[in-house]
Amino acid sequence: MSDISMTGFDVPKKKTASSDRKTKIIFIVFLVLCTAFLLEIVIYKFVLPSMGKPRITYSGENRISVEELSELLAPMKNLNWFSFSPEEAVSILSSAPAIDSVTVSKHFPDKVTVSIVEREPVAMTFILVDGRSVPVQIDKNGVLFAGAEQEQQDGSVPIVSGLPVEHLSAGMRIPAKYRVLIDQIAHIQSLPQKYFAAVSEICVVPKEYGNYELMLIPAKSRTRVLTDRALNEDALQYMMVVLDVVNSIEPNVSEIDLRYGSVSYRTR
Repeated sequence: MSDISMTGFDVPKKKTASSDRKTKIIFIVFLVLCTAFLLEIVIYKFVLPSMGKPRITYSGENRISVEELSELLAPMKNLNWFSFSPEEAVSILSSAPAIDSVTVSKHFPDKVTVSIVEREPVAMTFILVDGRSVPVQIDKNGVLFAGAEQEQQDGSVPIVSGLPVEHLSAGMRIPAKYRVLIDQIAHIQSLPQKYFAAVSEICVVPKEYGNYELMLIPAKSRTRVLTDRALNEDALQYMMVVLDVVNSIEPNVSEIDLRYGSVSYRTR
């Protein structure tokens, strides 16, 4: 009787062990499938995008179009995200005269962001190209760059003529002795009053021994105003007062001379 009882308890133990093995196998298969699924997600969402061309987004562009920026980066267009060098992109974009500064950063798995700061014009001038006069802009550091066709209509960017600039090349600056004039113009532009709306042109008049003076041409008058190199708010206010007084006395004035601390004028 005791043998029969022991045999009766052995059968459930075998069934329990077999059930545990099946559960383990199912769990292992499930774990393998989950791992494969996660690996597939990683490959398709991260690895494969990184192997393709990066998606480049731009910010800060105003006068420069996205198409022009993309054209500058054309030598890097066939690189994948891993091979794309932010340093090289910065070097290429910084060579464009109209760009003041640029930042390029990569974002895994396939994004590249390009942020640029364009040069802001404080003045414009003209140079001869193939026999015709072409407008170019000047920033606060004296750097020349193209694009003066978009000169502001409110007159805040004055024309400066007479600068000894005969051609335009990348990164070119006006001669050092004229940068004081650009600094003066930039300071006047920072004032709330728009003084340059009343000035049509600022002419640089060379003097002996390399010095120069200025001749201002008012926007609403045919009278030229000769002055020294001290271009500031007080000088412009004084010029406007003298113009009103002289024109009220003699309407046929062609030139007013404010040099040497006195006022003189010449009629037509």
